[in-house]
Amino acid sequence: MIDDVDRKILSILQKNARDSNANIARELGLAPSAIHERVKKLEQKGIIKGYHARLDAPKLGFCVTAFVFVRSDDRVGSVASAKRLGEIDEVEEVHHIAGEDCYLVKLRVGGNEELGRLLREKIGAIHSIKSTRTSVVLETLKEGANLPVTETR
Repeated sequence: MIDDVDRKILSILQKNARDSNANIARELGLAPSAIHERVKKLEQKGIIKGYHARLDAPKLGFCVTAFVFVRSDDRVGSVASAKRLGEIDEVEEVHHIAGEDCYLVKLRVGGNEELGRLLREKIGAIHSIKSTRTSVVLETLKEGANLPVTETR
C-alpha cells in the first residue's frame, strides 16, 4: 500500500506537520513536487487524516486528565452511548472496549470539582449509561499519537 519513501514522509510529518515539502524533499533527496504528489495521495487514501495543533492542556487550565470506564445498556453492536459521550466537549477519546465495561473515555477538565460535575451532569444525564469507574491521572509520562511507520506491517 505504501513504500519506504511514503513511510519516511509520514515519519517526518508526525514529528512536524508544518514541515515544508521543500524541506522534506531535501531530507529525502527528492523533488518538492514529488513530495507534494505523495502527500496528496496519502491524504486521498485516508492514511493522513488531518493536521492538528497539539495544545498544552495544563497551560490552558485543563489540569486534570481522567479515564472513565463506562457501562451502558446499549444493545449488542450499538454505539449510541458512545456517540453521546463523544459530543461532550471535555471528552478527548471514546473507545469501544471488550470486557465488563463497554467504553473507555479519556477526558480533561480544570479540576476535581469540574470532574465531579461532568460525571453527574453530563455523563450521568445519558440514560443508557448504567455505571462509571473513574481513574484520575497523577502524572503523564508519555502521550502522543505517533505510529512507528518506519516498520513494515
